Amino acid sequence: MINDEIRVREVRLVGANGEQIGIKPTREALQMAIDANLDLVNVAPQAKPPVCRIMDYGKFRYEQQKKEKEARKNQKIVDIKEVWFRSNIEEHDYQTKFRNVVKFLNEGDKVKCSVRFRGREITHANVGQKILERVKTEVADLCTVERQPKLEGRSMIMILAPKSQ
Repeated sequence: MINDEIRVREVRLVGANGEQIGIKPTREALQMAIDANLDLVNVAPQAKPPVCRIMDYGKFRYEQQKKEKEARKNQKIVDIKEVWFRSNIEEHDYQTKFRNVVKFLNEGDKVKCSVRFRGREITHANVGQKILERVKTEVADLCTVERQPKLEGRSMIMILAPKSQ
């Protein structure tokens, strides 16, 4: 709340340079802000009495938005990439998919490794378990296992998360 939106009788006032002015009636505090050609901003409405500060509210909002934008720019959005394996995968196909897993982990993305079972392959779920265990042991130095291999419907799923740098 700023200026006329403040509806309490008295406020603890902080000056434009951060100095404590003390407890003042709201009208007097607002007049001091107007005389300084600044705004009266309620910075702690839950305090008894509420704490208000004399500041340039437009400049304050601009600085705040700039900080938020900078923080958004520096954050990394983690995607979940999915790599499908088959229970009867050949060695070369496995190596190709394994390279993709390593590439995704190095880029900082999580990887969802899945083994899809078709038809009667589901009766040999231990084969899919072995494939996912092999992937897990080969990338143990690059990542941590966020979710152990688990059978869900006709797929066995494991999620790998990159180790933080």
